[in-house]
Amino acid sequence: MGINDVNQLYLSGEVQGVPVFDHSAYGEEFFCAFLCCRRLSGTVDTLPVLAPQPLAVQLRPGLRLAVAGQLRSYNEYAGADTHLRLRAFAQSVAPAIEAADQNHVVLEGHLCKPPVYRMTPFGREIADLLLAVNRRHGKSDYIPAIVWGENARFAGGLGVGQKVRLEGRFQSREYEKALQDGRREARRAYEISAGGIYQIL
Repeated sequence: MGINDVNQLYLSGEVQGVPVFDHSAYGEEFFCAFLCCRRLSGTVDTLPVLAPQPLAVQLRPGLRLAVAGQLRSYNEYAGADTHLRLRAFAQSVAPAIEAADQNHVVLEGHLCKPPVYRMTPFGREIADLLLAVNRRHGKSDYIPAIVWGENARFAGGLGVGQKVRLEGRFQSREYEKALQDGRREARRAYEISAGGIYQIL
């Protein structure tokens, strides 16, 4: 597996909230804010954007901005539990020029778990994927994705290690988590909803 995997993201929408300090690395500070991207259906994806300090100062609440960069995954530790967090990593920020919000992702990487093909309660075919996308310095991003219909059936037949190309959108999804004490807690998950999947031989 080489480092020539593709990881491209382009978002435009309205900034929600002020950037909050996230972490420091190699002497540089990084901040996280949220970008609200409206789909054609009217559903709004509220997406985390991680940016180095020089770009983060442009992420001001209420502005319509375009963010270009990559998807990055991070492990978050809570006691004995580890959670995979997915964020848009900003490499450039500019005023949005399109009238409609944009949300485009292109990924090429290797399947690092067997795809899980299933039917939803409403009878739709869906497959859950986990894609490893390599980047420099021996690091990889592990990106959860879903595909639907014929694409789900196709993905269900692929094996671990297969290289694929996904094209779709970065989306947020609300759900309820059942806690050990019986309470239910509202949470938000992030994933790629892919409209296309292509096998790379």
